[in-house]
This record gives sequence, structure tokens and C-alpha cells, in this order.
Amino acid sequence: MSRWAFPGIVALLGLVCTTTLVRVAATLFLHVPLDPNEGWNAYHSVAAMSGGHLYPSPGGFLFNNYPPLSFYIVGTLGTLIGDHIFAGRLISFLATLAVAGGIFAALRIMRADLLPALFAALLFVAGLLVFTDYVGMDDPQLLAHAVAIGGLILLLKEPRVARFVVAAAFAMMFAGFIKHNLIALPVAMAAWLMIYDRGNAAWFVGSGIAFVLAGLTIFQLVYGIGLLGQLNSARLWSGAVFGENLTRFLLWSDVSLFGLATLFLLGRRDRYVAFCAIYAAISVVVGAAFAGGAGVDLNIWFDAAIALALGGGLLFQRLSTCAWLSVGGAFAYTIPLLAGLWLDWNSDWLTRDYWLHPFAEETASAEADIAFLKSHDGPALCEMLSLCYWAGKRAEVDVFNLGQAYASHRQSDATLIHLIEARYFRTIEFDSLEDFAMGDSVRQATARSYRVDHPGENGVFLLPR
Repeated sequence: MSRWAFPGIVALLGLVCTTTLVRVAATLFLHVPLDPNEGWNAYHSVAAMSGGHLYPSPGGFLFNNYPPLSFYIVGTLGTLIGDHIFAGRLISFLATLAVAGGIFAALRIMRADLLPALFAALLFVAGLLVFTDYVGMDDPQLLAHAVAIGGLILLLKEPRVARFVVAAAFAMMFAGFIKHNLIALPVAMAAWLMIYDRGNAAWFVGSGIAFVLAGLTIFQLVYGIGLLGQLNSARLWSGAVFGENLTRFLLWSDVSLFGLATLFLLGRRDRYVAFCAIYAAISVVVGAAFAGGAGVDLNIWFDAAIALALGGGLLFQRLSTCAWLSVGGAFAYTIPLLAGLWLDWNSDWLTRDYWLHPFAEETASAEADIAFLKSHDGPALCEMLSLCYWAGKRAEVDVFNLGQAYASHRQSDATLIHLIEARYFRTIEFDSLEDFAMGDSVRQATARSYRVDHPGENGVFLLPR
């Protein structure tokens, strides 16, 4: 088999990823709602920058169950460019590239050649693009991973010195105060160091604990509340959601899991192979622990995806001496990507406008709905908060988290029902009146007091009766 076959596959995957990333980049500054989290994050970034209540009082309609750092990072850029959603999207896009670059750099430190390291980084990016919508979305998940993988690179470099170990611990702590579900990497690194470098393990664990305690103390002093209590917001657990999340993860990663298991059987004495196996195992356990929560998405598996990408790079390094094994493995690793594309096939991908004029119809529809919200003075309730944000409305209700608080009986819906029946909101947007997020009592009160003005691509828009 030609020695150019594997490089050709890497080049083709790189071309596909680059083309798709260019399209994503073209959508970063469009007024198109990509996810309910975008407006939610934007309003909290505004609060961070304006000195408002970043962590609203209990019992209200607004919630914040994230650590604070992302709101200040995005908020700083958002203040400069004038739009916090666009700022968050740009940071997420750049963070994707940074994580891919971190995977590549980590593999090079682990003695992988150029092509295996590049193939692994591209596989990670391709998986994000096929199975998730997080690339270029205003959400702090990928920013946190970008910071954490910087810490990983510091720890992998040898000879390992104490100051870099402490810096790595700080980076991983910092990442956790950007997004709190980044648990797997510091735990895996601590376990790996305990096996292979106990002296630096003590530095890493000790300084990491000290940094976390310092961060929690600073949070308490600044905001007057405990961060752990804020993170423990109401959220229902569902076996169906768990099954759906696990199924999607396995579709994305089944070949990679098999590849890492094969790598471990072949090279369990290799300390880098052992690290990838430890990291992947802990990541899967952590992801499974989160997977059944309402509203949970595939971002809980990003640590596992990074671990499996690292393992894939080391596997292809071992296969590099045999051309037919490299090519066969590369085809096998792309099967999940093809399956994901087939399950979510969109014929628009074959059209010229899909690439040259992305989201053209969606932009026109969103602009019309934003103008509709702007045209009605007074408070607005938006389930898709980005629409209210772009319409210049104040944040009034966090529909998802408030609905979870009602469903778990942590909060009464009486106050909101009173406002709805008093027609306090001059406009209301819900994603759906059938799959209603805040319970039947709120839905009935809304039906009594509001009428549908128009349904559309961005939800159902209501006005007072």
C-alpha cells in the first residue's frame, strides 16, 4: 500500500475540518439563536461587567449555577466589541482551535510523530462539528478545556519541575472556575503522577487543593455566598436522558474506545498509554454521573473525547510502521463521523448557499422576531434569551432553571402566575406551548391571559389578551 495513503487521509480530514470551520466562522456574528445558553451567558456577562447581581437572590426568576470566571472573560471582550453573544462565540471558536492545538502539542511531547498527532487533533475537531453545536457557540465549556489542556502540557514536559507543576495545578483550578464539570483531567493527572512521579504528585495535589480552597474563599468574600451551593441548582434526573446521552456518546466514540483498549493491551507499560487510559476511564465515569440530568448535553463527554483523541494519536504512532494498518485504522476511526453525518443528514449541505450564505433564512426570521420584541415597550419573557438580549430587553425569567425549580418543588409558581395573570409581560416567547418547560399551571395561566400573535422558526410569540 502506498506510503502516501495515510497522509492523504489526514489531508482530506484537514480539508473537511477547515472548510467547515470557515463556515462556522462566518456565522459567529449573525443574529441567529444557536442555543438557549447563549442569551443566558450573555446576560450574566453583562451583570459581571456592570456590577449587577451576577448571582441573583434565591426565590427569584433568574439563576446562575456556573462559576464566575467565564462571565468576566467574555464580558471584557463583549464590552469591547459591543455584543456579549458574539464575544462568547468568538472565544468558543478560538478555544476549539486551542484545544486541538493542545492535543497536538501533548502528543508531540508524548513522542508521537507529526501525522499521528495531527490526525488525532483533527478527529477531535471533526467529532465536535459532527456530533455537537458547541464550536462557535457562546458557552464556556471549550474555553475551560483550552485552559486545562495548557496545564496538561506543562505537566507532560520533562524534566518536570515544581514551578511548572504548581502552574499546571493553577491552570486546572482556573479552568474549573470557568466551567465546574472539568473534574476528570486533574483527578487523572493526580492518579498518574502518584504512580510515576510521587514527588511531583504531592506538589500537584497539595497546590491544587490550596488553589481550590483559595478560590472558594475568594468567591465567598466577593459574593457573600458559597459557590458549591450555587452549583447545586434544581435539576431533575431521567433514565431516558441518561440513555440518550450515553447512546450519542457511544456512537461518537465506540471505535476510539476500542482503539484505546487495544493500545492499552499492547503497551500498558508505557506511561503515556497508561495516562490516556486513566484519563479516559475517569472521564467516562464523570460523564456518566452527569448524563441523566435535565438539559445535559454532550459537553459532559468532552474530557473523554480529548482522552480518546490522545489515545488515538498514540495508537497511530504504533501503527505507523505498517501502512495497511495505519490506513485501515484511519478508515475505522472515521466511521463514527460518517454515521453521525448520515443520521443527521441535511440535504442543504449540498447547496451553494449553505456554504456561501450560511443561515440566510434563519437570520431574516430572527431579525423579524427581534424587531417584533423591540416594537413592544415594556418587559418581555423569552425562553430563547438571546432574542430578548438582542431586542434590548432586560433579563426577566430563566425559563429552564425556573421550570426545574418548579418541577422539583424547590420553588412555588404562584408569583410568576400572578405576574402572567396581571399581564406584566408585554411580549412572551416560548419555544413551544406543547412541550412546556414550566409546568401545567403556568401554561394554563398563560393561555388565559395571552394570545398567540405568531408562531415561527424561533418559537411562539404571544401578546396580552
